[in-house]
Amino acid sequence: MKMPDRPDTWTAFFAWLQMNAPSLYAFGLSATIAILRVVYGGGTQRQMLLEGLLCGLLTLALVPLVEYFGLPQSMATFMGGACGFLGVEKMRDLAGKFGERKAGM
Repeated sequence: MKMPDRPDTWTAFFAWLQMNAPSLYAFGLSATIAILRVVYGGGTQRQMLLEGLLCGLLTLALVPLVEYFGLPQSMATFMGGACGFLGVEKMRDLAGKFGERKAGM
């Protein structure tokens, strides 16, 4: 695969990278913490890969909440770290409890 040679392509790429840096950093941090947590717990490589990917993607889904609540973009990093530390199972349990509480169950 040949890399683009036009300077405007690189300018657009770096502008996109700068604009999305908080989300990308949060994704990477979440995935890394999740992978390290699985390694620490003695999990398999498959568990590491899937947990890291799921936590990273969950973080990307949660990052728009930072803007919605009017918080600084740097809070995306905190969300990524927290998601990676807790893991997908715990996040799913928390979301279920939150949904039940909101539904009045």
